[in-house]
Amino acid sequence: PRHKCGNKNNCPPNYFAFKIISGAANVVGPSICFDDRILMSSVKNNIGRGLNIALVNGTDGKLLKMGTFDMYSG
Repeated sequence: PRHKCGNKNNCPPNYFAFKIISGAANVVGPSICFDDRILMSSVKNNIGRGLNIALVNGTDGKLLKMGTFDMYSG
């Protein structure tokens, strides 16, 4: 069976599934999946170097804001 965001198990009722995958240097980009929707990935071309963050409403699961913080250049 397939589970949300490719996780090994289903989440309990009233919980959101998520999966965060770290990138590997500049070879493989990071990705953020929330409730079976890819929010950020190299395919969507909305990631950058540093910390990639997605702000999600904890009640309804809607994406509020996303951004990248470049920790290398300050």
